Amino acid sequence: MIQTIDSIPQSPYPDMDRILREFPCRPDLLIEILHAAQQHFGYLGKELLGHIAARLDMPPSMVYGVASFYHSFHLNPPARHHCTVCLGTSCHIRGGSLLMKQLEQRLSIRANTTDYQRGITLDSVRCLGTCGMAPLAVLDTVIIGGSTAETITDEVCSRLEPTGDKTESAP
Repeated sequence: MIQTIDSIPQSPYPDMDRILREFPCRPDLLIEILHAAQQHFGYLGKELLGHIAARLDMPPSMVYGVASFYHSFHLNPPARHHCTVCLGTSCHIRGGSLLMKQLEQRLSIRANTTDYQRGITLDSVRCLGTCGMAPLAVLDTVIIGGSTAETITDEVCSRLEPTGDKTESAP
């Protein structure tokens, strides 16, 4: 017999329970459940992962292990802005590493960290699939590339200035 979420007592995560109702309570659906949870909550906190583990009757360490293994899952709350720098082969050859170093210096943040006070996360990825624009960065949802590392850094920094949040459209 497959257990359903309705057969489990009430919890402190009613929204998560609504999400879980869309899935049979089966461990083989964990990745899909984690994606749905992150889409709803914005990230996968430890308490939420523990709740999911309990509902799926899985060890919390296993759920955390899956969530921490895949880079598409975020275990901490998101910052206001998210900047991703491509370090794939094309971007690396055309200055992706220099772009990352310049952004680290100008934004005063290390790669793959979040500064909650300033509201920014600076991440790197191996490939964004936009090699023709190398090097490039993505600020929130705006792709900024096809130029020098210095020009891209200037554009990212200008979009982050408090005088005008310009992350809606590229120039």
